[in-house]
Amino acid sequence: MLRETTVAIVGSGLAGISLALRLADQGVSCLILTKSELASGSSVWAQGGIAAVLDPQDSFDSHVQDTLEAGAGLCHEAAVRTVVEGAPAAIRWLSHAGVGFDEDDASAQEGLHLAREGGHSHRRVAHVADTTGRAVVNTLDRKVLASPRISVLEDHTAIDLIVDPVKGGSNRQGVAGLYALDGKTGTVTTIHAQAVVLATGGASKAYLYTSNPDSSTGDGVAMAWRAGCSVANLEFVQFHPTCLYHPHAGNFLISEAVRGEGGKLLLPDGTPFMTAHDGRAELAPRDIVARAIDYEMKKGGHDCVYLDISHLGAGKIKQHFPGIYERCLSFSIDITREPVPVVPAAHYTCGGITTDLDGRTDLKGLYALGENAHSGLHGANRLASNSLLECIVFSERAAPAILKQLESSRPIGPRPPDWDESQVSDPDELVVVAHNWEELRRFMWDYVGIVRTSRRLQRAANRLHLLHEEIRDFYSHFRVDRDLLELRNLVAVSELIVRCAAERRESRGLHFTQDFPSPVPGQRHDTVLRPSPKD
Repeated sequence: MLRETTVAIVGSGLAGISLALRLADQGVSCLILTKSELASGSSVWAQGGIAAVLDPQDSFDSHVQDTLEAGAGLCHEAAVRTVVEGAPAAIRWLSHAGVGFDEDDASAQEGLHLAREGGHSHRRVAHVADTTGRAVVNTLDRKVLASPRISVLEDHTAIDLIVDPVKGGSNRQGVAGLYALDGKTGTVTTIHAQAVVLATGGASKAYLYTSNPDSSTGDGVAMAWRAGCSVANLEFVQFHPTCLYHPHAGNFLISEAVRGEGGKLLLPDGTPFMTAHDGRAELAPRDIVARAIDYEMKKGGHDCVYLDISHLGAGKIKQHFPGIYERCLSFSIDITREPVPVVPAAHYTCGGITTDLDGRTDLKGLYALGENAHSGLHGANRLASNSLLECIVFSERAAPAILKQLESSRPIGPRPPDWDESQVSDPDELVVVAHNWEELRRFMWDYVGIVRTSRRLQRAANRLHLLHEEIRDFYSHFRVDRDLLELRNLVAVSELIVRCAAERRESRGLHFTQDFPSPVPGQRHDTVLRPSPKD
């Protein structure tokens, strides 16, 4: 089956849908592909909010400095300033779209209630209770579905990009579309487009414990790498310090804002411990808090630690954290009266496909936005509540860049070849995929987690090489399905994470290795990988 569109957007999180709306407003036809339903992905799960300078006592310089400090010397200041200065307009754009941010703070310029989170020196987080991501995505999804210029393909998993040489005598490659698996029919759709945008989110499902949905399988990064794009800083995997620890809780996050409102981390015997690790205690950046929890759990042999917010009082807790309160109560944990058991979990991929400040990648016609992109904003550690902000600001910047490309490029070119599955058969033992998946997630957690060593990284690299060969053989001989495609992508991105980690012979931000426990002065450089023919 062939589908033609002007712009194909892979991913239906905040980056993808906000870009589609901006392009549609300019008369551009867009096709959004999503692996499940439209309202899926990590953006929906975001609890805290969106950081923006809205308080007269706050400043852009302060927000910039907080971001740079969290990023441990690797943020690109131009990217940081671009995003920070675009934040107030992003909040206004969302408010105009119908997002109902909490309002009760008379000191804020926009009349909004502003929360404070770890790493921030001021209250600057606009939010919708503790379900900001869901409120924002649901509001924009309604506009997407109402737009005559936006089509949505649900249950479609991207397989690979279609890459052709750019005409004009250069050696540069350009993107002409992609192949996608229709999950309902099992057939492969050929999507022909003048521009393709990757907004597929991160790769947190490479780890055994994650705060993210099952769709976070690194699809965009893997596809871009196979197509010839460079990637950067994938060693910096952010582990959120506080995921709910309960056998039936799944991937439920306890928001950063809980600590921002005075929540205390405690050992099982009730002893607070954060001041022994950092003077900012619970308000330290996520990497410090996650390592502190990891250290205390291993030191004491604890399965978890505890987060206590009961001092805030039942009324305020139910007002500010209704989703967390209800979810915990469903497991018989009353956070108004008792602490919450928590553990760290893989949460955010700070590195990704290298882009400029307009979302352009190394390939003509290919753009990357959101968590699967590396713009230089996050450096070695993402500051809380800068991620949804990143999606909005960079979608605003990418839209005119794409429009300019469309105006200067030729109309859609010749039809790309259809997907060829004439030489494959139905897989005979899908259990192989399931076993490989479980093995990958466990050894990535054990060897490439919060604390690393060179020996652990080498063990991970050796096993990844074997998995890569097994999956390549499986992929070559059998008809594809979603599980196989996601596993293929996760293994590819995991290899890149390990390669980046092995190249960084220091500890910085989210990358901590016992072999090189301190940062190297003057070694503030990105870890950039470029594909070679053997890759």
